[in-house]
Amino acid sequence: MPDASRRDLFKAIAAGALVAPLSLMSAPAAAAGSSFVAPRWGHGPEGQRIADLGDGTYLNPIVAGDHPDPSILKDGDDYYMTFSSFYSYPGLVIWRSTDLVNWAPIGPALHKTLGDIWAVDLCKHDGRYFIYLPANPTGNGWSIFVIWADAIAGPWSEPVDLKIEGCIDPGHVVGEDGKRYLFVNGIRRVRLRDDGLATDGSLEPAYSPWRYPDDWVTENFAPEGPKLLRHGDWFYLVTALGGTAGPVTGHMVIAARSRSIHGPWEHCPHNPLVRTQSEAEPWWSRGHATLVEGPAGDWWMVYHAYENGFRTLGRQTLLEPIEWTDDGWFRALGGDLSQPLPKPAGGRNSAAGFALSDDFSKDRFGTQWAFHNPGPNERQRARYGERGLHLQASGTSPIDSSPLTCGVPDRSYEVEVTLEPAPGAEAGLLLYYNNKAFVGVGFSADTIKNFQYAEELVWARAPRKPGSVRVRLSNVGNVVTFHYSHDGGRSWQLHPTRMEVSGLHHNVFGGFLSLKLGIYCAGNGETTIRDFRYRSLRTA
Repeated sequence: MPDASRRDLFKAIAAGALVAPLSLMSAPAAAAGSSFVAPRWGHGPEGQRIADLGDGTYLNPIVAGDHPDPSILKDGDDYYMTFSSFYSYPGLVIWRSTDLVNWAPIGPALHKTLGDIWAVDLCKHDGRYFIYLPANPTGNGWSIFVIWADAIAGPWSEPVDLKIEGCIDPGHVVGEDGKRYLFVNGIRRVRLRDDGLATDGSLEPAYSPWRYPDDWVTENFAPEGPKLLRHGDWFYLVTALGGTAGPVTGHMVIAARSRSIHGPWEHCPHNPLVRTQSEAEPWWSRGHATLVEGPAGDWWMVYHAYENGFRTLGRQTLLEPIEWTDDGWFRALGGDLSQPLPKPAGGRNSAAGFALSDDFSKDRFGTQWAFHNPGPNERQRARYGERGLHLQASGTSPIDSSPLTCGVPDRSYEVEVTLEPAPGAEAGLLLYYNNKAFVGVGFSADTIKNFQYAEELVWARAPRKPGSVRVRLSNVGNVVTFHYSHDGGRSWQLHPTRMEVSGLHHNVFGGFLSLKLGIYCAGNGETTIRDFRYRSLRTA
């Protein structure tokens, strides 16, 4: 499609003058009060939803599930992206694409436990890859660290503390003076040494962000997530405002530009460039954007948002086309993103997602599995054997056991897994947000336990047969049902308690996390985990 025709199509969709074909439409959105009609997604492994519709269009998200604060790097014909990993270790999984729509993971870059990890910046300078990351290893305050590698797949270095204290959301840029800088929340700036592994000056104010009207409904002002780009004669500074969660209309994308990295910066006259306008839209709290050039030289914006009715999935990664305007600014063309958009031109076919079902014959730590808030040697609790994954017990319940977690991309899904707790051990299957918010079932040697909203319902304990147990969890539109079997899945027992989990998200419990599948092992001894199976329960 010629570039001019593509621009006209984007504009028509953004203006609401063009909708998707009826063949792509599905039932109304599940969220109560929502007025939009959601098109069907593409089908990936195990029926997982993917963005690519197979007809030259795509439907957001491009990376479904909990992938917030995307940091994207164009590296020749390849694109790489990573996300905030918070308390999951191994962390900072790097994903690859060749068309900006279909993404698959390469593997984790961070293995050392540094506590909470927030929005990072992935960049390349003089042939070397860097990830600048804010971490809170002691729980007493933030600092900016850096890891580096000579190949994107690693090995990555041990973290180096840059001692930029009290700061988050680093954004790397090379100035017109050839020097390297980090911008951080605030919006403030510090110069780096040429090797990028230490600071070369003090932190100083860099830009006073554009202010929205006082009567707008936002969470707070919170200028953060500065991402910088040199395009033509200008440096462009793209910033998030309004708070990343809270009211759905809060988060937004603004821009400024300057001919020098040292300013002065002028506000974009089109601010805000992206912002959710109402709860009727399919994507809430849209913000934290980075600009990236597409395979054919057109331009795009990558950012995150919550899905209407499914905050439990965390913030997901979205792709929106932009155009450069005659006055040297840019504007977004995607509208509310409820409709399919033309894919970026010129990209090569790329893999999308990966199967979550796991026979535990190979190590998927970081790529799929991660410990939640682990201690320094937590990875040693898990070892692979001929019969599956052996997980050493820790703690006394899901609350203090640092469960093994797995993110999910779908609104509705079903999983099964076989658990074989050794004498003295207790194991179970969870939907886990954090130690204050989870649901699930547990199995000791002779007892079935029920966890509802982070509490065990002791009165609901039931006896069980000793030995292995196969457990099934179904999550259909945030309503969770458990079954279990003591004969290898030949017959199933319905667990008597169903649970509704739509409230297990950041606006209730904080932490910016998502509701993940979890497997815990507490008490003494170990549990053998075998034959994990996942499938989407999509109806469209």
